[in-house]
Amino acid sequence: MSRALLSLGSNLGDRLAFLQSAVDAVRPAVVAVSSVYETKAWGVEDQPDFLNAVVLVDDPARDHWDWLRAGQAAEQAAGRVREVRWGPRTLDVDIVTVDGVRSDDPQLLLPHPGTPERASVLIPWLEIEPAAVLPGHGPVADLLAARPASDRDSVRLTSLPLARA
Repeated sequence: MSRALLSLGSNLGDRLAFLQSAVDAVRPAVVAVSSVYETKAWGVEDQPDFLNAVVLVDDPARDHWDWLRAGQAAEQAAGRVREVRWGPRTLDVDIVTVDGVRSDDPQLLLPHPGTPERASVLIPWLEIEPAAVLPGHGPVADLLAARPASDRDSVRLTSLPLARA
């Protein structure tokens, strides 16, 4: 079994359509899709706000490298251009964790670095998996509770729909 959590973000163009395209790209492996949240840009702050969501997927035929390739293919289909690290993008698909796999490979660090500090990942993850644990870091609820209130408050729930099935 290969269960993975994918984090999605978009801050250029039709942000919701780009998130939906990423969800559609991993069907029928989709187990759950979070609500859509809006957040300020992280890293390079002088850019449009992001829409974010997470997707829980499960496919016994895929390993962590397959999930990376699927995410990269979705980004490419959305016209993602990598010019500035943490810069604006049509679609960003991060592989957060895969079945507790640990990887120090520079092409696929697992669990995804920075996850413990990113309320934009932790909040939607808890929505769809309240007992989630980030390997090597502990319960996601504890990680979120450790974030400053300003971080938690900066992740705003939207009413924008993503098709879950």
